[in-house]
Amino acid sequence: MSESVTSGAVGMTVESAFAGMRTVAPVVFRAGCPDCRERFELTAGALRLAIGATSRTTFYSFTCPECGAAVRKPAGERIVELLTDGGVRTLRLHSTV
Repeated sequence: MSESVTSGAVGMTVESAFAGMRTVAPVVFRAGCPDCRERFELTAGALRLAIGATSRTTFYSFTCPECGAAVRKPAGERIVELLTDGGVRTLRLHSTV
């Protein structure tokens, strides 16, 4: 009963603790601009998701990296799931009724 809980960690360095771990690639989303018709990939930080009370008030938005246009597209249930799972910042819109 005198064995230490940390007995296996004696002399462990940060390098050895994280040895073998792989870096995780950032999540990217494919998107297109309706103005300039360019296709590109965006990170989660470049997208915003707004979830409203109806499908008409649920959308995602981004700024086109090619032409600078503000783009807003509808987001169905599957898109909402993919964006939230991918770490996109979400704003929940509340009804005033």
